[in-house]
Amino acid sequence: MVHVTNSTLIPVPLVAPTTGSALLDPDALDAATQRATEDFLAEGTPANTSRSYASAMRYWSAWYALRYGGVLHAQPVPVPVVTQFVVDHLERRHGNGLRYELPPDVDAQLVAAMTKKALGPLSSATVGHRLAVLAKWHRLQQWDTPTDDHRVKTLMAKARRAQAKRGVVTRKKTAAVAEPLQSMLDTCTDGLRGLRDRALLLVAWSGGGRRRSELVAMQVSDLRRLRADTWTYALGRTKSNAIGPIREKPLRGEAAHAVTQWIEAAHLTDGPLFRRLYRHGTLGARALSGDQVARIVQRRAKLAGLPGDWAAHSLRSGFVTEAGRQGVPLGEVMAMTEHRSVGTVMGYFQAGTLLSSRASALALPGGPSEALTLSVASPIEDRRTDP
Repeated sequence: MVHVTNSTLIPVPLVAPTTGSALLDPDALDAATQRATEDFLAEGTPANTSRSYASAMRYWSAWYALRYGGVLHAQPVPVPVVTQFVVDHLERRHGNGLRYELPPDVDAQLVAAMTKKALGPLSSATVGHRLAVLAKWHRLQQWDTPTDDHRVKTLMAKARRAQAKRGVVTRKKTAAVAEPLQSMLDTCTDGLRGLRDRALLLVAWSGGGRRRSELVAMQVSDLRRLRADTWTYALGRTKSNAIGPIREKPLRGEAAHAVTQWIEAAHLTDGPLFRRLYRHGTLGARALSGDQVARIVQRRAKLAGLPGDWAAHSLRSGFVTEAGRQGVPLGEVMAMTEHRSVGTVMGYFQAGTLLSSRASALALPGGPSEALTLSVASPIEDRRTDP
């Protein structure tokens, strides 16, 4: 055992300062170190996050210039400015109608500058995101964060509650549980495009509810075939595991067969697994984009005649919800999805478990003698899809 004493921790100068390099100020970063710090921050931030932050800061800059006639980066943003931002963008009850404070001419200029998509108020989720980005910027500048002020926190909490009382809620994307997923798969009969889309849907769903960023990053070399009905794929850097080691996840049953059919039909040997297809079925060399993954899900849902608000996230939430329906333990689900927060995944998981809960089908006096039960078709048995 090594014993550490006070004398061990006394710093001893080993070399004398030289004049070969400029001496640094211990209380401040020099220009080169500041640039290196910014390079690390940029390289370590996911591309989607960077775009989201940049968009939010462009909006803050444009809004501040139009409302205050100044430049945002000069100093910390005061609490009254943040309060003004909130009331400018969130509707409130006023008399017999609704009102928000953003002047129409400012609103029109923001839209014309392409920093705002459309005229009108923003959702509380969008305002909350832009406050979070502003807070991030302040912390990077080592400034006090105005969004931490109790007045701003109270205002946002009351604003969300007021909107909820009016029925304004943040609606989640429709979850692709087993039945709608199968309906989407049934539309994948259009040649090479259908084989690609089928493989993509099944890898995203059966492979653990993969995010669209993870799907477009998959390479053919990430796959390893164990047997005819079982593959594994290597999952590297993800949103929730940016620095962890490479993990292998299973693809079994119908998902494994779909991957085999797609790789063989497209003659893939290396490069991106899910690629763009051009007119007349020409296979491209570039990977799909995240937006294209979302459009594939939406297109297949439309072809299947499915109502709802569909997106790439529908596959992730659908996997979790279906796992809850089939009684899969939450720990096993999170091992596949790699959710870090139980709170994040529990909403979808509980929705699935409640669909088959006896508590949701209690018998009424005078009704049938047996409680109604919900019969859930097992994808493993009926569709050979192993979640």
